[in-house]
Amino acid sequence: MRQSPRRYGAITHAFNAAPGHLTGRGAIKCFLTAIVLVLMPITAPAAARVPVILDFGDSLTAGYGIPAPQAFPARLEAWLHERGIAARVVNAGVSGDTTAGGLARLDWALTDKPNLVILALGANDALRGIDPSSVRDNLEKMIGKIEATGAKVLLLGMLAPPNWGEEYKRAFDSIFPELALAHHLPLYPFFLEGVAMKPDLNQPDGLHPNEKGVAVLVDRIAPVVARLIGDAS
Repeated sequence: MRQSPRRYGAITHAFNAAPGHLTGRGAIKCFLTAIVLVLMPITAPAAARVPVILDFGDSLTAGYGIPAPQAFPARLEAWLHERGIAARVVNAGVSGDTTAGGLARLDWALTDKPNLVILALGANDALRGIDPSSVRDNLEKMIGKIEATGAKVLLLGMLAPPNWGEEYKRAFDSIFPELALAHHLPLYPFFLEGVAMKPDLNQPDGLHPNEKGVAVLVDRIAPVVARLIGDAS
């Protein structure tokens, strides 16, 4: 184990301070003092842990169709750093993922020990017409798992497309505000607010934001994240 110069200086001082004629028990005592100085642990203030934000979602999170540095999690981290907010944002987005897929992989994702989880799943469930009751159940189970770790949850809402009918849309769209109310969670009502249905902010498929669209999403959502990180710390 490498010793610091200060530690060696203390050891040298212990020997030099002893009278030249010191023998027997005095010499042994001086020697033992030096040994204790060598073996004493060096204590230093523990470094503050940088808050971890787990951005848990689908292709909207993963950054489908755009460079990784331009994906929502990376741009969110940059936004925070530019404002002097220390945080590490983990991109836990999987393209095509549903709430069932998210529930299956959540335990593994939580090993990053996040302070805050941005829960952004449901878009693919809506596109596939998955039963809203199943979507709700999956999200509720994920919320429970996250809260059991002590992490905060920011729920990003999603809206169903109109092609499944008004009854489906009404049932699906109500999932997020009702879960937020039941679990006392902060809710951002619609992840794609300000970007959906705007061709200049989306890729040619009309579903995924382009780089300009991601910038709009970050500017809208990042202040909410900053406030939650401040509360968590």
